[in-house]
Amino acid sequence: MRRTSARRALLATTALGLALTSAPAVAATQGVAGTNAPIRVTVTVQGPDGLLFKGKVRTKGHEMTTATGGTHTCDGTNGGANPSAVPTPTAALDDAARKRHFTWDGTWYASFDDYSVDTVKNVSGGGIAYWNISVNGTSTPVGGCQFKLNPGDKVAFTWTAF
Repeated sequence: MRRTSARRALLATTALGLALTSAPAVAATQGVAGTNAPIRVTVTVQGPDGLLFKGKVRTKGHEMTTATGGTHTCDGTNGGANPSAVPTPTAALDDAARKRHFTWDGTWYASFDDYSVDTVKNVSGGGIAYWNISVNGTSTPVGGCQFKLNPGDKVAFTWTAF
């Protein structure tokens, strides 16, 4: 009986060890392959006087052009944030604006390798507010061209007073 229990314990320990050592390799492979495939997210733009836009958008990381910032890539590789191109919040805003016929503008900051969203639908922050970017209710810890979106994410650009 002791031999059977010892064998089972050895097999369980070996299986668990193999699972734990191979899991990071599997996760890394899944995270890189096809990461910039178009995904569907919900984009909400909340201005100081109410909702400016809300809708589902199909997006992926891409090059974009703003009047103030010029043409730059916004695909998650910005600032070395991701090893390959991915969908991002600012790319989702850009896709929403193009497909739903509204404007947005942003300044490009080379030092951050990212845009700052300055105006959406002619509503600007000016010196008293800024456009906060959040995903699933949490402010992004990096810029809108650096944060990786996942299918079904809820992206919000909210006019926020200082």
